[in-house]
Amino acid sequence: MLMSASKKLFHGVAPVALTLAIACALGACKKDDAAATGPAAPQAAAKPTPESVVSASVASMGADQLREAAGKAYNENRLYAPAGNNAMEYYLALRDKVPGDAGASSALNDLLPMAVVAAEQGVTRQDYAEANRLLALIGKADANHPALARLKASVASNEAKAQKEAETQKLTAEEEAKKQADLAKKREEDQKKLQEQQKQQTAAQEQQRQQQAAAEAERQKQAAAAAEAERQKQAAAAAEKPTQAAAPSAAPAARPSAASNELRPISTPSPRFPPAAQRAGGTGSVQVEFTVGTDGSVSSARVVSSDTPRQFQRDFEREALAAVKRWRFQPVGQATTSRRTISFE
Repeated sequence: MLMSASKKLFHGVAPVALTLAIACALGACKKDDAAATGPAAPQAAAKPTPESVVSASVASMGADQLREAAGKAYNENRLYAPAGNNAMEYYLALRDKVPGDAGASSALNDLLPMAVVAAEQGVTRQDYAEANRLLALIGKADANHPALARLKASVASNEAKAQKEAETQKLTAEEEAKKQADLAKKREEDQKKLQEQQKQQTAAQEQQRQQQAAAEAERQKQAAAAAEAERQKQAAAAAEKPTQAAAPSAAPAARPSAASNELRPISTPSPRFPPAAQRAGGTGSVQVEFTVGTDGSVSSARVVSSDTPRQFQRDFEREALAAVKRWRFQPVGQATTSRRTISFE
Protein backbone atom coordinates (compact mmCIF):
# COMPACT_ATOMS: atom_id res chain seq x y z
CA MET A 1 0.00 0.00 0.00
CA LEU A 2 2.83 2.35 0.85
CA MET A 3 4.46 1.70 -2.47
CA SER A 4 1.22 2.33 -4.28
CA ALA A 5 0.85 5.70 -2.58
CA SER A 6 4.40 6.65 -3.46
CA LYS A 7 3.79 5.86 -7.10
CA LYS A 8 0.72 8.05 -7.10
CA LEU A 9 2.61 10.92 -5.49
CA PHE A 10 5.42 10.60 -8.04
CA HIS A 11 2.99 10.64 -10.91
CA GLY A 12 1.31 13.80 -9.51
CA VAL A 13 4.54 15.74 -8.84
CA ALA A 14 6.49 14.86 -12.02
CA PRO A 15 4.36 16.87 -14.43
CA VAL A 16 4.57 19.95 -12.18
CA ALA A 17 8.34 19.68 -11.90
CA LEU A 18 8.67 19.22 -15.60
CA THR A 19 6.56 22.30 -16.26
CA LEU A 20 8.65 24.38 -13.86
CA ALA A 21 11.85 23.20 -15.51
CA ILE A 22 10.62 24.14 -18.96
CA ALA A 23 9.50 27.59 -17.74
CA CYS A 24 12.89 28.24 -16.12
CA ALA A 25 14.67 27.19 -19.28
CA LEU A 26 12.56 29.53 -21.41
CA GLY A 27 13.14 32.40 -18.98
CA ALA A 28 16.87 31.82 -19.09
CA CYS A 29 16.83 31.83 -22.87
CA LYS A 30 14.97 35.16 -22.93
CA LYS A 31 17.48 36.69 -20.51
CA ASP A 32 20.34 35.46 -22.64
CA ASP A 33 18.72 36.94 -25.78
CA ALA A 34 18.15 40.26 -24.05
CA ALA A 35 21.70 40.33 -22.76
CA ALA A 36 23.06 39.51 -26.17
CA THR A 37 20.91 42.08 -27.95
CA GLY A 38 21.24 44.91 -25.39
CA PRO A 39 19.02 48.00 -25.15
CA ALA A 40 17.83 49.50 -28.41
CA ALA A 41 20.05 52.39 -29.53
CA PRO A 42 18.23 55.73 -29.69
CA GLN A 43 17.61 56.91 -33.24
CA ALA A 44 19.17 60.24 -34.29
CA ALA A 45 16.68 63.01 -34.86
CA ALA A 46 16.07 63.75 -38.52
CA LYS A 47 17.53 67.00 -39.79
CA PRO A 48 14.93 69.69 -40.37
CA THR A 49 14.11 70.59 -43.97
CA PRO A 50 12.52 73.71 -45.46
CA GLU A 51 9.27 71.76 -45.62
CA SER A 52 9.35 70.64 -41.97
CA VAL A 53 11.20 73.47 -40.22
CA VAL A 54 8.00 75.36 -39.34
CA SER A 55 6.40 73.50 -36.42
CA ALA A 56 2.91 72.07 -36.81
CA SER A 57 1.58 74.25 -33.99
CA VAL A 58 2.80 77.40 -35.76
CA ALA A 59 1.49 76.26 -39.15
CA SER A 60 -1.99 75.68 -37.65
CA MET A 61 -2.33 79.31 -36.48
CA GLY A 62 -4.45 81.86 -38.30
CA ALA A 63 -3.05 84.83 -40.21
CA ASP A 64 -3.92 87.40 -37.54
CA GLN A 65 -2.50 85.16 -34.81
CA LEU A 66 0.72 84.76 -36.79
CA ARG A 67 1.12 88.52 -37.26
CA GLU A 68 0.64 89.17 -33.57
CA ALA A 69 2.94 86.33 -32.51
CA ALA A 70 5.63 87.38 -35.01
CA GLY A 71 5.66 90.98 -33.80
CA LYS A 72 5.84 89.90 -30.17
CA ALA A 73 8.67 87.44 -30.88
CA TYR A 74 10.64 90.12 -32.71
CA ASN A 75 10.22 92.62 -29.88
CA GLU A 76 11.24 89.99 -27.32
CA ASN A 77 14.41 89.12 -29.26
CA ARG A 78 13.17 85.72 -30.43
CA LEU A 79 14.26 86.37 -33.98
CA TYR A 80 15.05 82.83 -35.18
CA ALA A 81 15.12 80.83 -31.93
CA PRO A 82 13.89 78.91 -30.01
CA ALA A 83 12.43 76.40 -32.40
CA GLY A 84 8.67 76.65 -32.67
CA ASN A 85 8.49 80.10 -31.06
CA ASN A 86 10.45 82.61 -33.14
CA ALA A 87 9.72 85.45 -35.54
CA MET A 88 11.07 83.68 -38.65
CA GLU A 89 8.77 80.67 -38.27
CA TYR A 90 5.75 82.89 -37.68
CA TYR A 91 6.52 85.05 -40.73
CA LEU A 92 7.21 81.98 -42.90
CA ALA A 93 3.88 80.43 -41.89
CA LEU A 94 2.15 83.76 -42.54
CA ARG A 95 3.71 83.95 -46.02
CA ASP A 96 2.45 80.42 -46.75
CA LYS A 97 -1.07 81.40 -45.73
CA VAL A 98 -1.03 84.87 -47.35
CA PRO A 99 1.56 84.75 -50.19
CA GLY A 100 1.13 88.44 -51.03
CA ASP A 101 1.64 89.73 -47.49
CA ALA A 102 4.14 92.59 -47.88
CA GLY A 103 4.87 92.78 -44.15
CA ALA A 104 5.94 89.14 -43.96
CA SER A 105 8.18 89.44 -47.02
CA SER A 106 9.81 92.62 -45.71
CA ALA A 107 10.39 91.13 -42.25
CA LEU A 108 11.95 87.98 -43.72
CA ASN A 109 14.30 90.11 -45.84
CA ASP A 110 15.44 91.84 -42.63
CA LEU A 111 15.80 88.57 -40.69
CA LEU A 112 17.66 86.60 -43.37
CA PRO A 113 21.08 88.30 -42.87
CA MET A 114 20.88 87.68 -39.12
CA ALA A 115 19.93 84.03 -39.66
CA VAL A 116 22.96 83.61 -41.95
CA VAL A 117 25.29 85.06 -39.31
CA ALA A 118 23.63 82.91 -36.62
CA ALA A 119 24.21 79.77 -38.73
CA GLU A 120 27.90 80.67 -39.10
CA GLN A 121 28.12 81.21 -35.36
CA GLY A 122 26.46 77.82 -34.82
CA VAL A 123 29.21 76.16 -36.85
CA THR A 124 31.87 78.06 -34.91
CA ARG A 125 30.54 76.88 -31.54
CA GLN A 126 29.92 73.37 -32.95
CA ASP A 127 26.15 73.67 -32.46
CA TYR A 128 25.35 71.71 -35.59
CA ALA A 129 21.74 70.86 -34.71
CA GLU A 130 20.95 74.56 -34.46
CA ALA A 131 22.98 75.33 -37.58
CA ASN A 132 20.99 72.77 -39.58
CA ARG A 133 17.71 74.20 -38.27
CA LEU A 134 18.76 77.70 -39.31
CA LEU A 135 19.77 76.40 -42.75
CA ALA A 136 16.26 74.98 -43.14
CA LEU A 137 14.75 78.36 -42.15
CA ILE A 138 16.99 80.18 -44.65
CA GLY A 139 16.16 77.65 -47.38
CA LYS A 140 12.43 78.08 -46.81
CA ALA A 141 12.72 81.87 -46.77
CA ASP A 142 14.87 82.00 -49.94
CA ALA A 143 15.83 78.75 -51.67
CA ASN A 144 18.29 80.65 -53.90
CA HIS A 145 20.05 82.58 -51.17
CA PRO A 146 23.70 83.04 -52.22
CA ALA A 147 25.07 81.93 -48.83
CA LEU A 148 23.02 78.74 -48.61
CA ALA A 149 25.31 76.36 -50.53
CA ARG A 150 28.42 77.61 -48.71
CA LEU A 151 26.78 77.21 -45.30
CA LYS A 152 25.55 73.70 -46.08
CA ALA A 153 29.03 72.62 -47.12
CA SER A 154 30.56 74.18 -44.01
CA VAL A 155 28.06 72.53 -41.66
CA ALA A 156 28.44 69.13 -43.32
CA SER A 157 32.25 69.13 -43.22
CA ASN A 158 32.50 70.40 -39.66
CA GLU A 159 29.77 68.07 -38.44
CA ALA A 160 31.52 65.06 -39.96
CA LYS A 161 34.78 66.12 -38.33
CA ALA A 162 33.07 66.53 -34.97
CA GLN A 163 31.48 63.07 -35.20
CA LYS A 164 34.88 61.50 -35.77
CA GLU A 165 36.28 63.34 -32.76
CA ALA A 166 33.28 62.28 -30.66
CA GLU A 167 33.97 58.63 -31.41
CA THR A 168 37.37 58.92 -29.77
CA GLN A 169 36.15 60.95 -26.77
CA LYS A 170 32.78 59.92 -25.34
CA LEU A 171 31.09 62.50 -23.12
CA THR A 172 29.19 61.54 -20.01
CA ALA A 173 25.51 62.44 -19.74
CA GLU A 174 26.32 65.22 -17.29
CA GLU A 175 29.01 66.67 -19.57
CA GLU A 176 26.70 66.48 -22.56
CA ALA A 177 23.93 68.29 -20.64
CA LYS A 178 26.36 71.01 -19.61
CA LYS A 179 27.57 71.37 -23.18
CA GLN A 180 24.01 71.77 -24.45
CA ALA A 181 23.24 74.35 -21.75
CA ASP A 182 26.34 76.32 -22.66
CA LEU A 183 25.37 76.18 -26.32
CA ALA A 184 21.87 77.46 -25.55
CA LYS A 185 23.30 80.32 -23.50
CA LYS A 186 25.80 81.25 -26.20
CA ARG A 187 23.05 81.01 -28.80
CA GLU A 188 20.89 83.49 -26.88
CA GLU A 189 23.83 85.87 -26.44
CA ASP A 190 24.64 85.77 -30.14
CA GLN A 191 21.01 86.48 -30.99
CA LYS A 192 20.94 89.53 -28.69
CA LYS A 193 24.17 90.85 -30.19
CA LEU A 194 22.80 90.47 -33.69
CA GLN A 195 19.62 92.34 -32.84
CA GLU A 196 21.62 95.13 -31.17
CA GLN A 197 23.81 95.44 -34.27
CA GLN A 198 20.68 95.57 -36.42
CA LYS A 199 19.23 98.35 -34.24
CA GLN A 200 22.46 100.35 -34.43
CA GLN A 201 22.58 99.97 -38.20
CA THR A 202 18.94 101.05 -38.52
CA ALA A 203 19.57 104.06 -36.26
CA ALA A 204 22.61 105.05 -38.32
CA GLN A 205 20.60 104.80 -41.55
CA GLU A 206 17.80 106.90 -40.04
CA GLN A 207 20.30 109.52 -38.89
CA GLN A 208 21.86 109.64 -42.35
CA ARG A 209 18.41 109.99 -43.91
CA GLN A 210 17.56 112.88 -41.59
CA GLN A 211 20.85 114.61 -42.36
CA GLN A 212 20.22 114.27 -46.10
CA ALA A 213 16.67 115.60 -45.67
CA ALA A 214 17.97 118.56 -43.65
CA ALA A 215 20.63 119.30 -46.27
CA GLU A 216 18.04 119.15 -49.06
CA ALA A 217 15.71 121.46 -47.12
CA GLU A 218 18.56 123.94 -46.59
CA ARG A 219 19.45 123.81 -50.30
CA GLN A 220 15.84 124.49 -51.28
CA LYS A 221 15.68 127.34 -48.75
CA GLN A 222 18.81 128.94 -50.18
CA ALA A 223 17.52 128.52 -53.74
CA ALA A 224 14.22 130.14 -52.78
CA ALA A 225 16.06 133.02 -51.09
CA ALA A 226 18.24 133.53 -54.18
CA ALA A 227 15.19 133.48 -56.46
CA GLU A 228 13.40 136.03 -54.25
CA ALA A 229 16.48 138.28 -54.21
CA GLU A 230 16.67 138.13 -58.00
CA ARG A 231 12.96 138.93 -58.28
CA GLN A 232 13.31 141.93 -56.00
CA LYS A 233 16.36 143.10 -57.95
CA GLN A 234 14.46 142.92 -61.23
CA ALA A 235 11.47 144.70 -59.70
CA ALA A 236 13.71 147.51 -58.41
CA ALA A 237 15.36 147.89 -61.83
CA ALA A 238 11.96 148.05 -63.52
CA ALA A 239 10.80 150.72 -61.05
CA GLU A 240 13.88 152.88 -61.70
CA LYS A 241 13.48 152.84 -65.53
CA PRO A 242 9.77 152.91 -66.37
CA THR A 243 10.26 154.56 -69.76
CA GLN A 244 12.67 151.89 -70.94
CA ALA A 245 10.30 149.17 -69.77
CA ALA A 246 7.42 150.71 -71.71
CA ALA A 247 9.40 151.17 -74.91
CA PRO A 248 9.27 147.57 -76.16
CA SER A 249 5.48 147.48 -75.94
CA ALA A 250 5.16 150.75 -77.83
CA ALA A 251 7.46 149.70 -80.66
CA PRO A 252 5.16 147.08 -82.22
CA ALA A 253 2.30 149.58 -82.39
CA ALA A 254 4.44 152.12 -84.25
CA ARG A 255 5.86 149.57 -86.69
CA PRO A 256 2.94 149.31 -89.11
CA SER A 257 2.81 153.07 -89.60
CA ALA A 258 6.57 153.23 -90.31
CA ALA A 259 6.45 150.42 -92.80
CA SER A 260 4.85 150.55 -96.26
CA ASN A 261 4.01 148.06 -98.98
CA GLU A 262 6.73 149.34 -101.29
CA LEU A 263 9.29 146.59 -101.89
CA ARG A 264 12.77 147.87 -101.17
CA PRO A 265 15.38 145.17 -101.78
CA ILE A 266 18.12 144.63 -99.21
CA SER A 267 19.80 141.64 -100.81
CA THR A 268 19.09 140.16 -104.29
CA PRO A 269 21.88 137.75 -105.14
CA SER A 270 22.13 136.77 -108.79
CA PRO A 271 21.19 133.26 -109.84
CA ARG A 272 23.83 130.68 -110.62
CA PHE A 273 24.23 130.09 -114.36
CA PRO A 274 23.50 126.44 -115.15
CA PRO A 275 26.89 124.87 -116.06
CA ALA A 276 25.50 122.79 -118.95
CA ALA A 277 23.78 125.80 -120.51
CA GLN A 278 26.88 127.94 -120.03
CA ARG A 279 29.07 125.39 -121.80
CA ALA A 280 26.58 125.22 -124.67
CA GLY A 281 26.28 129.03 -124.84
CA GLY A 282 22.57 128.94 -123.96
CA THR A 283 20.80 132.08 -122.66
CA GLY A 284 17.27 132.95 -121.59
CA SER A 285 14.97 134.55 -119.02
CA VAL A 286 12.53 133.31 -116.37
CA GLN A 287 9.62 135.25 -114.86
CA VAL A 288 9.04 134.39 -111.17
CA GLU A 289 6.15 135.32 -108.89
CA PHE A 290 6.81 135.45 -105.12
CA THR A 291 5.39 136.83 -101.88
CA VAL A 292 7.31 139.10 -99.51
CA GLY A 293 6.30 138.75 -95.87
CA THR A 294 6.09 141.55 -93.32
CA ASP A 295 9.59 140.67 -92.13
CA GLY A 296 11.00 141.04 -95.67
CA SER A 297 11.51 137.32 -96.33
CA VAL A 298 10.42 135.63 -99.59
CA SER A 299 7.96 132.76 -99.75
CA SER A 300 5.67 131.01 -102.24
CA ALA A 301 8.03 131.50 -105.16
CA ARG A 302 6.86 129.96 -108.47
CA VAL A 303 7.70 130.18 -112.17
CA VAL A 304 5.16 132.14 -114.22
CA SER A 305 6.86 131.81 -117.62
CA SER A 306 10.25 131.15 -119.14
CA ASP A 307 12.00 131.98 -122.40
CA THR A 308 14.86 129.48 -122.49
CA PRO A 309 16.11 126.66 -124.72
CA ARG A 310 13.93 123.62 -124.17
CA GLN A 311 16.84 121.35 -123.21
CA PHE A 312 17.93 123.79 -120.45
CA GLN A 313 14.51 125.03 -119.36
CA ARG A 314 14.37 123.11 -116.08
CA ASP A 315 17.92 124.13 -115.17
CA PHE A 316 17.19 127.85 -115.71
CA GLU A 317 13.90 127.69 -113.79
CA ARG A 318 15.49 125.82 -110.88
CA GLU A 319 18.32 128.35 -110.52
CA ALA A 320 15.91 131.30 -110.83
CA LEU A 321 13.70 130.00 -108.02
CA ALA A 322 16.72 129.25 -105.83
CA ALA A 323 17.98 132.80 -106.24
CA VAL A 324 14.60 134.44 -105.51
CA LYS A 325 14.16 132.45 -102.32
CA ARG A 326 17.41 133.96 -101.03
CA TRP A 327 16.27 137.55 -101.65
CA ARG A 328 15.54 139.86 -98.70
CA PHE A 329 13.53 143.11 -98.60
CA GLN A 330 12.85 145.76 -96.03
CA PRO A 331 9.88 144.92 -93.76
CA VAL A 332 6.48 145.86 -95.14
CA GLY A 333 3.14 146.66 -93.55
CA GLN A 334 1.51 143.56 -95.07
CA ALA A 335 2.49 140.59 -97.22
CA THR A 336 2.94 141.67 -100.86
CA THR A 337 3.06 139.56 -104.01
CA SER A 338 5.31 140.63 -106.88
CA ARG A 339 6.85 139.36 -110.12
CA ARG A 340 10.38 139.69 -111.41
CA THR A 341 12.05 138.58 -114.64
CA ILE A 342 15.48 137.04 -114.19
CA SER A 343 17.74 137.06 -117.20
CA PHE A 344 20.55 134.62 -117.90
CA GLU A 345 23.08 136.22 -120.31
